[in-house]
Amino acid sequence: MYDYGLSTLVQYGIEAKSSSRTRGALLCRTEQGSLLIREFHGSEKKLLFQQELLKKLSEEGCLVDTFIENQEGSLVTRDKDNIPYTLQRWYEGHECDTKSREDILKSVQTLARIHKFMNMPVDDSYAVRSLVEEYTRHNQEIRKIRKFVRRKGASARFEKSFLGSVEYFLEKGERALETLVKSDYDKLRDKAQKNGAVCHGEYNQHNVILCKKQIAVTNFGHFGFDIQISDLYCFMRKILEKYNWDVSLALKMLEQYEKIRHISEEEWENLKIRFMYPEKYWKLANYYFSHNKAWISGKNTEKLEKVIAQRELWGEFPGKCFGKYPF
Repeated sequence: MYDYGLSTLVQYGIEAKSSSRTRGALLCRTEQGSLLIREFHGSEKKLLFQQELLKKLSEEGCLVDTFIENQEGSLVTRDKDNIPYTLQRWYEGHECDTKSREDILKSVQTLARIHKFMNMPVDDSYAVRSLVEEYTRHNQEIRKIRKFVRRKGASARFEKSFLGSVEYFLEKGERALETLVKSDYDKLRDKAQKNGAVCHGEYNQHNVILCKKQIAVTNFGHFGFDIQISDLYCFMRKILEKYNWDVSLALKMLEQYEKIRHISEEEWENLKIRFMYPEKYWKLANYYFSHNKAWISGKNTEKLEKVIAQRELWGEFPGKCFGKYPF
């Protein structure tokens, strides 16, 4: 019987009182508290670097999902079938509720706090790709998908919606790239590299757990050296899509972050540019192109139509929210 790594607890000298399946892992309740067993697929070198970062945050009083060493001092433990697993600290609480503005603002405050301590000796292996390169590649992909759909013929609802909107979003993407190239982005990126600034890489509502007294941040596996404001953009974008690009909510999030970690004028400009880029549109188009086109998900079609329906609000958002500095 497959035990999802439960048998590896013997190698830690730990016994589970109870266990249950959770998202991609096994949650165990033990005398040491809640622990998470997860099958390991990555690089052990990167795992060790991640553990250093987590230990630093933990020493500063942040609640994070540090890894536990087994009795041999390793972070990776293999079961009888030679399947590798890791064991991490876990926390009882609820994920950030995107319907709760209080949860949203607390999550932004928590991000600002961890950013203050997320500096490590630079390792170029974990440097995040330049945003100029990323936007250039994304724009090329949108043009490629446009050409493909035109040649194929738009028969599905998704394809018709895409062709009817692609010129607008591609123009926005090209303008964002032009603005980025003319900005102080390179200086901002160089400064972040010099300071060894590390980003979470996937800071969203699912990776923020609100406990009784404190807030825990989990799943740092996508960390990388980059401008930390990119984490704030990632979190804000996903929230604001759900709130129809509510400028007042955006400004409250920015204010809460600013109270704890100062947003420089250059970072402010970079945030504005990031919001100018049609990232969600590109993601949906790219997903369509890289998956089975004989059956297009109705959910993805709905998502695309929502992005298109919000385009005026989204298009006006950067100017309304980032019109002046400081706010």
